[in-house]
Amino acid sequence: MKLLKIKDNSQQKKDAFSNIGTLTGRIADKTLEQLECEGVFVFPEIVKDAEDITRNQMIIQSVNNTYRSGNVMGFLGCGDERLIIESRFSGDEEDYFFQYLLDQVLDFPNIVDLESDANQDNRLFNFLLFLFPYYLKTAMRKGLFKRYTRHRYNDENVKGSIDVARHIEKNTPFIGSVAYSRREFSYDNSLTELVRHTIEFIKRKPYGNKILIKVKDEVKLVLHATPGYEPYDRQRIIEENKKNTVGHAYYREYLALQRLCLLILRHQKYQIGSGTKQIYGILFDGAWLWEEYVNSLIEDVFYHPMNKGGKGAQRLFDGNIGLIYPDFISRNNKVRIIADAKYKPMDNIGNRDYLQVLAYMFRFDAKAGYYLYPEAEDSDDLKLWMNRGSTYEANVMPRDDISITKHGLKIPVDEPDYAGFVARMKAHEREFISVFSV
Repeated sequence: MKLLKIKDNSQQKKDAFSNIGTLTGRIADKTLEQLECEGVFVFPEIVKDAEDITRNQMIIQSVNNTYRSGNVMGFLGCGDERLIIESRFSGDEEDYFFQYLLDQVLDFPNIVDLESDANQDNRLFNFLLFLFPYYLKTAMRKGLFKRYTRHRYNDENVKGSIDVARHIEKNTPFIGSVAYSRREFSYDNSLTELVRHTIEFIKRKPYGNKILIKVKDEVKLVLHATPGYEPYDRQRIIEENKKNTVGHAYYREYLALQRLCLLILRHQKYQIGSGTKQIYGILFDGAWLWEEYVNSLIEDVFYHPMNKGGKGAQRLFDGNIGLIYPDFISRNNKVRIIADAKYKPMDNIGNRDYLQVLAYMFRFDAKAGYYLYPEAEDSDDLKLWMNRGSTYEANVMPRDDISITKHGLKIPVDEPDYAGFVARMKAHEREFISVFSV
């Protein structure tokens, strides 16, 4: 097997990728959206109308004679070639920071040592299993999925289309019953059955109950809604869902769940990545993970509009014009603060980022703005005061009332074990949020 490990937000010579040339040729300069269409599992799923950079973000982008990685972490494969993208804070052996983000945001078990398993495909498969509770819970916030299904009956209360052939077969000689069928709006449909088959599959894993306990209420609802479940129907249910994907925009969360269930259930028969030319893998949007993690730290002090969920939308102008989703708006409207989560190095936070946050500050009458980003332990905050005046009048000078601060959360990079890493992170988190204490 040919393997290459790289870090997010880094640059490497193209020569370093020569060992995985086929895979590189399939993913270089392609966006997350394009790779998702080719079968790579992207978390979170791509939202077509999202205003952030996720859809157009590239895994590796050509820059002269180098490839530059972005905010994406995860695993990709093609044939016998593998690419592992770690966080830029990973150590020589372990990527504790990536593991910590998954643990805090998704309650992931400790499975992030991507190289420890000789079978990389099984490691990838574990990622899919552990994502199931998140997708099930997210989808079922819309309630159980209902779909028209055709049910067949044979009784005297005819309501629907008569099945002549079945009627002759079952009711000769005639004894009063009629064979008929009708379309009914039902919870027990092919998609709900697919979810049920996935639940039963996970149950049989050694760690299955640990996974499903997080969504025990949702699991109970699915089990109750699928009285027609039969284990031997799995292949038929898989084929029905491959042909009938969820199409209604309201149920897009169920489309993501459907796709995940199909990947899990088809793994045994086809194996992930079967075929020499197929790209496969699972990629995590580091920017999304970082933003959700930061929200868990400061949610008591800040509102958190979410463009992926369409929640907390704001407008720049009167007349419902200029849709915006600032990452964080302070709850204290007397001393308003705007904060923006950035999963990239401090030096990469530049002009476009400045303009965006300053526009948000102007919109919400905020005098202070913050960029919240992960940084090495030996770095300090950088406070930038906005200028007034013009070079034409030679009267440029800093204001003393409007500022933007690059405020980093320090990430340990030399901890020998995960428990020690977590302990240091908790201390750094307290320091990180202390600047927003009222």
